[in-house]
Amino acid sequence: MNIHPDIAYKIVDMPTLQSRLHHWRAVGSRIVFTNGCFDILHKGHVELLARCRDFGDHVILGLNSDASVRRIKGSLRPINDQLSRAAVLAGLSFVDAIIIFEEDTPLELITQIQPDVLVKGGDYKISEIVGADIVKQKGGEVRIIPLVEGYSTTSIIGKTIL
Repeated sequence: MNIHPDIAYKIVDMPTLQSRLHHWRAVGSRIVFTNGCFDILHKGHVELLARCRDFGDHVILGLNSDASVRRIKGSLRPINDQLSRAAVLAGLSFVDAIIIFEEDTPLELITQIQPDVLVKGGDYKISEIVGADIVKQKGGEVRIIPLVEGYSTTSIIGKTIL
């Protein structure tokens, strides 16, 4: 898949992300992390990611791999493959880095990244957010962004089937 260099630059592996994190932290930047499948990008996703920027200087998005999405959402998902999802997300100005992960949860990523702020959507309670304890233990924050009513990938898929 051909991806424009300005977009491809944001899709990183862990060594590249660690290098950027080192630089960002050296200049005092606040690091925000969120994660998800982001299968069919919609207004709720964009609102969540834009709000992430409100909490810090650099937004890192952990993106579930295709295999991970299938395990979580079922065999008919994802609709869009991981590189397509990553490319669309990388086109958003308020997303600084995207890292694809194979696990079902981002616990390993959060442990390695050590974000200052962990953000999830309003369908979660803080007690249910994977990695919240790690972030809070090092003095970071966990933020929950209210969902945008009426927007979800599942509802979009349901509308297209009818």
